[in-house]
Amino acid sequence: MHILLLKEPRDGESGPDPYIKELASHGHKATLIPVLSFKFVSLNTLSDKLFQPEKHGGLIFTSPRAVEAVKMCLEAEERREEWNSSVKDKWNTKSIYVVGKATAALVQNLGLNPLGEDTGTADVLSRLIIEREDKNIPPLFFPCGSIKREVLPTALRENGVPLETLTVYQTAEHPDLEKNLKNYYTEAFQPKWYRGCQVNS
Repeated sequence: MHILLLKEPRDGESGPDPYIKELASHGHKATLIPVLSFKFVSLNTLSDKLFQPEKHGGLIFTSPRAVEAVKMCLEAEERREEWNSSVKDKWNTKSIYVVGKATAALVQNLGLNPLGEDTGTADVLSRLIIEREDKNIPPLFFPCGSIKREVLPTALRENGVPLETLTVYQTAEHPDLEKNLKNYYTEAFQPKWYRGCQVNS
């Protein structure tokens, strides 16, 4: 059976997508077509905030894209040197919260020590934060996407935990989605001929 996967490739993993690998192990062929694209925004503001850890009580990452935005802020050599020499150590004296193992791995690559990788959802992470954090801390800094769910900000606000959000990427339809779908269906349903007989896929 040929299966079409409309999803994003997994970040931070080498080799084939785990869904494709699992389907192949059961004799199925799978094609992955990404449906979303991401545009990074507000990177100058993000960079300013990253290099002023004293103004925040910690960091929150709920998606690999937010971590990717941070990486983009560290591309300049002088910024990277400053990050590695002092800034990341200042952040590591605070709590660095994450959702999911993939995001946690990317955060570790920045030299930060993540908490909450096993929470799995923003709802569960918000409960962990509320249990751990004092209401009198400086605001936790939450770089996020334009279509983030409001579960975590609402839960923290209702429990008095200060939070500052910044939209660092916008989500849109992948520019090649229509073309990729047309190509897939053209190839998948193109008639094949075997010994003079037409066979439809």
